[in-house]
Amino acid sequence: MSDHLSSAPRIGVFVVPDATDPTSTLGQIVAADESGLDLVAVQDHPYQRRFFDTWTLLSYAAARTQRVGLVTDVANLPLRPPVVLAKSAASLDLLSGGRVELGLGAGGFWDAIVAAGGPRRTPKQAVDALVEAIGILRDFWDGSGAINRRGQHYDIRGFHPGPAPAHRIGIWLGAYGPRMLQVTGQFADGWLPSIGDRLSPEDALLGHQVIDEAAAAAGRRPEDIVRAANVTPSAGDPARMVEQIVHTVRDLRFDTVLVGVAGDDPVGFVRQLGDEVAPAVRIHLS
Repeated sequence: MSDHLSSAPRIGVFVVPDATDPTSTLGQIVAADESGLDLVAVQDHPYQRRFFDTWTLLSYAAARTQRVGLVTDVANLPLRPPVVLAKSAASLDLLSGGRVELGLGAGGFWDAIVAAGGPRRTPKQAVDALVEAIGILRDFWDGSGAINRRGQHYDIRGFHPGPAPAHRIGIWLGAYGPRMLQVTGQFADGWLPSIGDRLSPEDALLGHQVIDEAAAAAGRRPEDIVRAANVTPSAGDPARMVEQIVHTVRDLRFDTVLVGVAGDDPVGFVRQLGDEVAPAVRIHLS
């Protein structure tokens, strides 16, 4: 059982970066900040024409909020070179006062990625590139000197990183397959799957086990790895949402829960999540 569960869980909202309704999209983020939610997570699909660019949206949102954490859920690595990604994250973390965590994915929707000028990678290549990228990101943020990493997918020679982030940015992986789960345990700071179509509750528990074993084998403390989950609310009823989040934390071992926005009033949904649901969850788990 993760040590994270000995304290109150973090509860946040998973926002679609809908460019067709800018007022609502930004309103959801501001509502999360004002209602006391811990995190705002934004998906990253640069090839989706109806979506804002995720980094631009998060940067704009950081200036409109005071305290809420900001998470890419998850950043599209094949279309975001790791040096540029590291600089974007560090810059926003510095400007926002240390509020950024980097959710990162190996890639998917390869036809769309190729159409946008990105590489087509096999599953193995995608994970290999992710491992290389994690090393580059860490070198950049640690700021220990020029980066020299020669890999199969990224060849960095004498690059001088900067600026440094305001805090140690966490790398949370959107991992599902066995090797990605092992990489999470070996190298990452957190696990960020979506529970539902892609990951059943039973597979979530097995995923924790793979991560724990990989972390221990790498000489790391499994309890130091954040366990965050995207969840789709089963109903708009606050009491049902409380039950669902409590189940995700208590039974499925996640210390951070990011709830998808539902209903005809997205901003109202977020406010209810922060004002009513999150406090009730913390009471249940106290």
